[in-house]
Amino acid sequence: MYQYTDFDRQFVRQRAAQFRDQLERWQSGQLAEEEFRPLRLQNGWYVQRYAPMLRVAVPYGEISSAQLRVLARIAREYDEPEAEVYQNALKIQGKLGSQKLPTHYGHFSTRQNVQFNWIPLSKSADVMDLLASVDMHGIQTSGNCIRNITTDERAGVAVDEVADPRPFAEIMRQWSTLHPEFAFLPRKFKIAITGAAEDRAAIGWHDVGLKLLKNEAGELGFRVQVGGGMGRTPIVGTVLREFLPWNQVMNYLEAVIRVYNRYGRRDNIYKARIKILVKAEGQRYIDDVEAEYRQIVEHDGAPHTITQAEYDRVAASFVPPTLASRVFQSAEQTDADLRRHADDDVMFARWLHRNVAPHQNPALRAVTLSFKRLGQAPGDANADQLDAAAQLAERFSAGEARVTHDQNLVLPWVHAEDLHALWLAARACGFASANVHLLTDMIACPGGDFCALANARSIPIAEAITERYQDLDELDDLGEIDLHISGCINSCGHHHSGHIGILGVDKDGKEWYQVTLGGSDGSALSGNAQAGKVVGPSFSAAEVPDVIEAVLGTYRDQRAAGETFIDALRRVGIEPFKAAANGARFKVEEAA
Repeated sequence: MYQYTDFDRQFVRQRAAQFRDQLERWQSGQLAEEEFRPLRLQNGWYVQRYAPMLRVAVPYGEISSAQLRVLARIAREYDEPEAEVYQNALKIQGKLGSQKLPTHYGHFSTRQNVQFNWIPLSKSADVMDLLASVDMHGIQTSGNCIRNITTDERAGVAVDEVADPRPFAEIMRQWSTLHPEFAFLPRKFKIAITGAAEDRAAIGWHDVGLKLLKNEAGELGFRVQVGGGMGRTPIVGTVLREFLPWNQVMNYLEAVIRVYNRYGRRDNIYKARIKILVKAEGQRYIDDVEAEYRQIVEHDGAPHTITQAEYDRVAASFVPPTLASRVFQSAEQTDADLRRHADDDVMFARWLHRNVAPHQNPALRAVTLSFKRLGQAPGDANADQLDAAAQLAERFSAGEARVTHDQNLVLPWVHAEDLHALWLAARACGFASANVHLLTDMIACPGGDFCALANARSIPIAEAITERYQDLDELDDLGEIDLHISGCINSCGHHHSGHIGILGVDKDGKEWYQVTLGGSDGSALSGNAQAGKVVGPSFSAAEVPDVIEAVLGTYRDQRAAGETFIDALRRVGIEPFKAAANGARFKVEEAA
């Protein structure tokens, strides 16, 4: 993990002190609400449907056990609303049919951040001090600026990796933090980077997507995509450069964002993202970026060129950790022990298959802890679970975990011979569901239960589908399926990229849901990034589980031997699935 320097640590703690001063001036009336609002947003403090929401940055998903413990403390001691606020929320939720609003939770987001939904603003400065004590903050997790830079959760350990993207992500983090020219962009700006053959970072769906690769001469560089995004207008990023030398990536990013800052729409929030500019201007935007880049390199002296010395300085923080000294058994003995345990317990065998990934070090594995379980929203973890995750990271993974794009945690430094012991410990904590990449390993935003922007609730839909598909034999038979749920068109649940996507919509003040099929995030399972297609009119919440069951029933009927859901859908076409989905509505109506 990146180790904060004295400068980094001083910067974050001064920022926390600055925020405390701003809060106190607002509380005393020295700052008006409209003056305080941008200040709190710059530190990750939103006001949502019922209460403040804090978004904590987890740069490129790396998180330590010490940081997890502080997040657990925040959940336990601070994620509790004022009584009047909570009772009012429960009354409103009761009218919608919801039975609970969990408190004392953290939520892992698709942007590799952590969110809290109930912390009162009166306690926000204390929380910022706690975060700063373990090198954490909420800087630029909101606002029209460069947001948290994300990457592959297996960065630095993946066997298909060309180069480790984390040093570049860290250099970009340092460059973009409080960048004076890019503090007030037309709209928020998101960058994702991967160094692997398989895209596990969904780079095509970002404002800028960067893929490390090598050219025919063996030189390292980036393929640069610009203008991806979901929301009202889902667009996959356009490739601007097939190969950009690695040391020029900062100069090129400067050009990309500078042109966007100059010409991006500021008169219409719905047309302000860079994807709209790239789509509208096409080649002219690309030409302007190239001209700006030439200006930066040829006339301005290429000020952001990454020197080998600077790369080496940052990369030194990303060497493999020193693992506990021990007497290792042979690989053959380890494999024999794992086979024996797998033969004795089918659940362990399934977990090995689904949750355990190979590692660059043959003696190690990368292991996914599943945060998808019945009774909790996808990505949610209460205080005790956050503490338990910290303990597992300390015991099995050199004190390090990774937040994933799919709202789980990965332990990247697990000894192969410890896998059975880890499985037992994870099972005791509720983290050992062998459902990674299966239907119930779904992505879902908090939706209307918490978010003021949402048109409908995501969590009850996720719960209903999860409850229906609890049989692991059935899930294994269905195979790998990406199910994504968003509570509104902003697509925080990435419904556009789901093999099955569910979008909450508002019709006459009531909650309805559109279903899309055939989306892809760009992973090896899904193929090239693309948006799903709507299968028909909106469905009621009660109809959605039956619609999903009908779609999956069609897949069972239509699939060839060994064919995945997404492959069968692409081969057969959407029409049979669309007919099944709409047929399910009529069955529900007849039953009613």
